[in-house]
Amino acid sequence: MANTENNKAKEKMITPRAKDYSQWYLDIIAVADLAENGPVRGTMIIKPYGYTLWERIQTILNARFKEVGVQNAYFPMFIPEKFLKREEDHVEGFAPEVAVVTHAGGKKLEEPLIVRPTSETIIYDTFSNWIQSYRDLPLLINQWANVVRWEMRPRLFLRTTEFLWQEGHTVHETMEEADERARQMLDVYRDFAENVMAIPVVRGIKSESEKFAGAFRTYTIEAMMQDGKALQLATSHNLGTNFAKVFNVSFLGRDGEQHYGSQTSWGLSTRTIGGLVMAHSDDKGLVLPPRMASIQAIITTIGHGSDATNVEEKAREIMKALQDAGVRVEIDARELRPGEKFYEWEKKGVPIRIELGPKDVAKNAAVVVRRDTGEKQNIALDALASEITTLLETIQKDLYTTALERRVAHTKTADSWDDFTQAIKEGNFVLAHWCGDAEVEKQIKEETGATIRCIPFDQVQETGACIKSGRPSTGRVLFAKAY
Repeated sequence: MANTENNKAKEKMITPRAKDYSQWYLDIIAVADLAENGPVRGTMIIKPYGYTLWERIQTILNARFKEVGVQNAYFPMFIPEKFLKREEDHVEGFAPEVAVVTHAGGKKLEEPLIVRPTSETIIYDTFSNWIQSYRDLPLLINQWANVVRWEMRPRLFLRTTEFLWQEGHTVHETMEEADERARQMLDVYRDFAENVMAIPVVRGIKSESEKFAGAFRTYTIEAMMQDGKALQLATSHNLGTNFAKVFNVSFLGRDGEQHYGSQTSWGLSTRTIGGLVMAHSDDKGLVLPPRMASIQAIITTIGHGSDATNVEEKAREIMKALQDAGVRVEIDARELRPGEKFYEWEKKGVPIRIELGPKDVAKNAAVVVRRDTGEKQNIALDALASEITTLLETIQKDLYTTALERRVAHTKTADSWDDFTQAIKEGNFVLAHWCGDAEVEKQIKEETGATIRCIPFDQVQETGACIKSGRPSTGRVLFAKAY
């Protein structure tokens, strides 16, 4: 009884979602031991368990990038100020977020250095030297790096002054090839979000006001969090020849003439981990999809003395069988009460817990518990490997289905301003007509807090009236409040 009360006391550390969603999110990060604030406001210390999630992202995406011909490289984090100033839209878009180094080595620098908020400028200056002919194209480069954007309203993972990401940069002979690559990389992100993170996304094009500074066109994948707000998980930009003209990224074409390269850039950051937390977790702690979990199954041993020795030996046999079946599994044989062990792995979101004690060994079976639903079942030890692998796939699919059903239930269609504002207030994605005017888009944001998340790829062409201006529209766009 005392142990149960102790566990309940620990659970109270997590603020219920329904009471304070923002605090719940921070509580999950804390109890799951993912990250903490750094000594400089807006910075983040990613703890070992949290970093395993980033390692999973790196491992999976790295392989997928390479499958589509992308190579990794690394570029300096300090950028000459003059580089950033070359592209007016780019510098204007990042000016409020830029950190500038004015002194180094005890002296004032002749030219200030920008701590990279993104690397287009320094990479494209380099590309101008690497590319001479069409034979050098396409150039497909990615880097894993940290970037700095001075954040006024920091929140762990979602918005931090320094964060980790990958940024891909490519150069092509034609605009068509660049656009095809930009969409291809967006689809890589979509596949990762849906099939690894179990988060359904909406693919689409950003409005002119919301696109990347200096881009010709920005593509995005938008996900719904449990509070109905949107989170931009990744973006892919068709840069056209805007940067190529500024940085002289040009090549001798097949026709013997000089041409500017058509470029793309695309990225995904540690804010994705924040999305993972918000998409699936509950009031008990973190919930991880099996394909994202560094530990897919934890074997928690129960017993003392000689009983504990026998149980641990059997646990090692089970671990070996599960590892041979491709399961990422560990054993928790610490001398703790069972309830303490169970809660430790529950709050960390491990998809499956296997409870193994002397009685279980005697019965040649173990208690298997799903983290997402709490469902328990007894499974024979010699069937564990096959049953666990099947169960992991079931959990993966169920988490995706739950998230998709939530998004469908909270996606509304609005044809009047009153219906629109009410739907936004209630925390929904809203499909509504928009006339295409940036000023009207700004008014909607100012009055409701909602932004155009994207113009969906699957937008149905239909005549209608703009939700705000009443002017003609040819299709609905996706509005939502966002992180």
